[in-house]
Amino acid sequence: MPLLCILLLSIFILCFSVMRRNFSKCPKKLPPSPPKLPLIGNLHQISSLYHQSFYSLSQKYGPLMLLHFGEIPWLIVSSSDMACAVMRTHDPTFATRPFAVVSDILRFRDMAFEPYGEDWRQLKKIFTIHLMSAKKIASYKTIREEQVGNLIAKISNQASISSGNPIELSKFLFSFMIDVICRVVSGKFIMEERRYAMIREMVEENFNLIGRFSIGDLFPSLSWLEGVIGLSRRARRNRNKWDLLFEELIQAHIESGENNEGQNNFVDILLSLKNDPSFNFDFSMDQMKGLLADAFASGIDTTYITIDWAMSELIKNPKLMKKLQEEVRGIVKHGDMVRTEDVNQMSYLKAVVKETLRLHPSIPLLLPRESMDECEINGFTIPKGTKVLINAWAIAREAKSWEVPEKFMPERFIGSQVDYKGNDFQLIPFGAGRRICPGILFGTATAELALANLIHRFDWELPSGMTREEFNMGDSPGFSVHRKDDLQLVVNNVHTSD
Repeated sequence: MPLLCILLLSIFILCFSVMRRNFSKCPKKLPPSPPKLPLIGNLHQISSLYHQSFYSLSQKYGPLMLLHFGEIPWLIVSSSDMACAVMRTHDPTFATRPFAVVSDILRFRDMAFEPYGEDWRQLKKIFTIHLMSAKKIASYKTIREEQVGNLIAKISNQASISSGNPIELSKFLFSFMIDVICRVVSGKFIMEERRYAMIREMVEENFNLIGRFSIGDLFPSLSWLEGVIGLSRRARRNRNKWDLLFEELIQAHIESGENNEGQNNFVDILLSLKNDPSFNFDFSMDQMKGLLADAFASGIDTTYITIDWAMSELIKNPKLMKKLQEEVRGIVKHGDMVRTEDVNQMSYLKAVVKETLRLHPSIPLLLPRESMDECEINGFTIPKGTKVLINAWAIAREAKSWEVPEKFMPERFIGSQVDYKGNDFQLIPFGAGRRICPGILFGTATAELALANLIHRFDWELPSGMTREEFNMGDSPGFSVHRKDDLQLVVNNVHTSD
């Protein structure tokens, strides 16, 4: 054992020395970096809430800084100007994804993590044109409204049973998004507690794993230890669960013997494209599963998080809750359901969702990028192969862009032209450039409709004895950032049709 320890320490020191020599030889000006320790670099300065740690360090070292995680330097981008340089000015240079041990195991040939190239372009084209075009999203209107109706019915039923006790709203919202995505992906929805729990566990495990550095990511020279002390075994287990789910969905559609053409769910659309001889991209079954994985993993978690945080901010700010209720109930005076066409008239509702996306981006550190060529940003040289993280959470708190940036103020978006669609770099919860999330319209339409109905149908209160000062608004660690505690609220009154 002592011999093994000495061997590992020697390897660490050797790797550190090589890395140090490589950077000292570079005559060009690199971005500033905090002082680092041997072997571990800046890891000792990073808490489990990465986005907050990076933000704190950027206040001292600037909006473009290098942090060293073990052997590997990462460029951390923390301002709208620098984000614009990466995702617009030099977008082609930073359009690929870096290799990471866990994401490489977890992913199928998906769009989100596929390296930049022709396969990625084809997958994005399929996703944006055939699955998430504006026309397709409009066609999902009935699905969204039916599932919101089911959500409201479930909460009403639970409220009648709970008799003033808190209900687990986070759990209801997560199940709601599972149903929405299942309907869109396969044309069916589930009403089985075991399956809800299984999918939630799989989604959360995905993001927990992706949000952590494995030994092979920090110390590539020690990647041989990955199978012993790394996260790869957990990642393989979770990938196998996803694989079984997708096999079940795809085989059920194939064995149904129905003509897949003209269907409105993802599986049938993808099977139709795969079987179409005129379609100029022969994508594999693994790539089909990858697109389904993008829909499940991203569509469920990110939208659920947005609704959950919006309700949290509103319950903590009763005046804003009342203002939103007045708008929603003023437009929909009768009937139990707010419809999509009603939402389009609700400017304050849309401002609440925008402000939630600003203050609580579901993925605060956008999916990582990597430079494919050397370039220069703000006078600093960014070497080829540099891994990049863009801190959307920090950018949303820039004092130059936002008045009282830490405060939840939906009014800031009334009359404002600032939007989250990738053109305004002070608000980039979905990213920008070539790698922008193609599910923006679907996610926001679902969040707006669900939130409008929650506010229209129910009056909400904190659990008995809890003050607004005691209400926990902390972030949980992870790649996607949930509330630290699941949201539990009391339904004080249920509004029904006259």
